[in-house]
Amino acid sequence: MIVAPFADEQEEPAVRGFWHQPEGGGTHGLVLAHGAGSNCRAPLLVTVAETFAAAGLAVLRIDLPFRQARPHGPPFPAFAARDQQGLRRAVAVTRQRVSGRVFLGGHSYGGRQGSLLAATDPAVADALLLLSYPLHPPRRPAHLRTAHFPDLRTPALFVHGARDPFGSIEEMERALALVAAPVYLLPIEGAGHDLGQEGVPARTLQAFRGFAGI
Repeated sequence: MIVAPFADEQEEPAVRGFWHQPEGGGTHGLVLAHGAGSNCRAPLLVTVAETFAAAGLAVLRIDLPFRQARPHGPPFPAFAARDQQGLRRAVAVTRQRVSGRVFLGGHSYGGRQGSLLAATDPAVADALLLLSYPLHPPRRPAHLRTAHFPDLRTPALFVHGARDPFGSIEEMERALALVAAPVYLLPIEGAGHDLGQEGVPARTLQAFRGFAGI
């Protein structure tokens, strides 16, 4: 596997991050985006990308446009549409480099923006990988981020820690009943929002390969 810095600035917004090239090139591809307080160097993204690439998937691990504009701090709500456009461009760039299917994934905010994009354009990716979907702000369970769930037509695998303050496993199960597309929830016992537990990337890969049929 080869990991190299990646940048495509031919169109706006720019796509910047790291490309994980598996041995043999990789038939399918995965775009991975980070959470609101992080960047593409987040440990979870790195280990997931390495695990998937070692299994033969090409992975593009990106900095979202808001992080390209600001090295620190959370995104502004006004940046959401541009971040979604950044995800769309990253998928398009990945499709140019692989011959098979392309999947879109992300941790927390990155995954949420991917799901919002897919709700408006189901064909943007062949399936979603949503790590620690931020179902609601901590201690504010009434403020659900599920308005777009009934519009999701893209198959989605959710990986969620049982101790995640952004939503319990039971809350996630109720929320996923709103999604018309095929969905699967992989609960991780003892894990919080960062999914910082040994073996999570391998379990995620196994579940996603079964779910997506790769």
